[in-house]
Amino acid sequence: MRILLAPDSYKEALPALEAAEAMASGIRRVLPEAELDLCPLGDGGEGTLAALLAAASEADPIEARSAQVRDPLGREVTAQWGWQADSRTAIVELAEASGLHLLSPDERDARIASTYGVGQLVLAALEAGAERLIVTLGGSATNDGGSGMLRALGLRLLDEAGDELPDGGAALARLARLDASGLDPRLATLKVSAAVDVDNPLCGPRGATAVFGPQKGADEAVVEELDVALGRFARMSAEVLGEDHQQLPGTGAAGGMGYAVAAWLTGELRPGIELVMERLNVAQRLEGCDLLITGEGGLDGQSLGGKTPIGAARAARAAGVPAIVLAGRLADGWQAAHDEGVSAVFTLCDAAMPLEQALTRTAELLADRCEAIMRLWQVAHSD
Repeated sequence: MRILLAPDSYKEALPALEAAEAMASGIRRVLPEAELDLCPLGDGGEGTLAALLAAASEADPIEARSAQVRDPLGREVTAQWGWQADSRTAIVELAEASGLHLLSPDERDARIASTYGVGQLVLAALEAGAERLIVTLGGSATNDGGSGMLRALGLRLLDEAGDELPDGGAALARLARLDASGLDPRLATLKVSAAVDVDNPLCGPRGATAVFGPQKGADEAVVEELDVALGRFARMSAEVLGEDHQQLPGTGAAGGMGYAVAAWLTGELRPGIELVMERLNVAQRLEGCDLLITGEGGLDGQSLGGKTPIGAARAARAAGVPAIVLAGRLADGWQAAHDEGVSAVFTLCDAAMPLEQALTRTAELLADRCEAIMRLWQVAHSD
C-alpha cells in the first residue's frame, strides 16, 4: 500500500513535518510494510517556509538564511528566509517577521502592528541578488495593508503636516500623501509571486479587517476604524499607481499585505497551496498512491478559499486517489469539503479535551487516529 502523507502544520501544536511523521508512526503500527511518502505542505501561512526547506534536496536545494528584523511591535527578532542560488529566488515568509505567534494574546493590537520586518527581509533578499521573490502570506498579526513593508522599502507615508506617519493600520486614516521617490529601484525588475491562503478582498464585509481583524485584537469599533483606514490607503495608492487593486481576490490576505504585493510590487497572487504543491511535485507523487492523508488545525467553510486540506484533496481527486482529512476541530461549513474531493473527515479527539491538553498531545492523537483509520481500511479491503 502506498500513502501520501501531506499535512499542513497544526497551529500552535505541531509543524507540518512532525505532523507527517506522527501520521506515519500510527500507520506503521498496523501496516509496517506500507510505502509512506512524507510530504509536509503549507498554504502560505505560518510553516510554509519550513515545509519547503524540509522538502529541499541536492537536486533542488534551498538554503536557510536569517536576518535581524523588527517584529510586529518593533522589537528585534531573528527571522528565517530561504535562498535558491541557482534561480536567484528568495522565499520570504511573512509570519517569520510579522506573525501572530510572535505576540502574546494581551499584546495583540491590530491598530499598531506593522509589517516593517517583512520589508527588511525583502531588502535582505535584494542584497543577496534576488531576481525572483516568493512571499508567503498568512498567520499575520498585522492589519496595515502592507504599508510597513513598503516603508522599509522606501515608500514615505505622510500626514497633512508632511510628517511621517507612525507604524500600523490605524495611522493610515491620517494619510495625506504618498512619496514613492525613495522606493528601492531594484524592485522594478524583481519578479514577485505571493502565496495566499484566502481569497478575500482588501476592504468591506469580506475584507481583511472584518474577517481576520478580531483574531488580531480588533473589536467591532476597531474593525470599522481599520477598514476605513485601509480604504483610504488604497484610494491614495490608486491615485499614485493609476490602478485600483483593492477588490482583487487575495488582496485581503495577511491584513492587506496581498494588496501591497499586487499594487506596489506588481506581484502575482496565487493560491499558496497550489504554488507549494507545484514546487513539491505533488501531482506526480500522487501517481500510484492508494490514499492521501492531509489535515491541519481546523476545517470549516472558509477552508475552501485556499487552505491546505482542500487543495491537497482536489489534487487527489484529479489523480483518482481517495483523500482523508484529519482536523483538530470542525466548524461551520466543514461539510462542503466533501464536494472538493475529500472522502472522509476525522477530528483528532475521541472525547472532550481542554485545548491546552490537546495541543500538547497532537502528535499522539494524530498517530492514534491514523492507526484507527488503517484498521478500518484493513477491514474494508479484506477478502
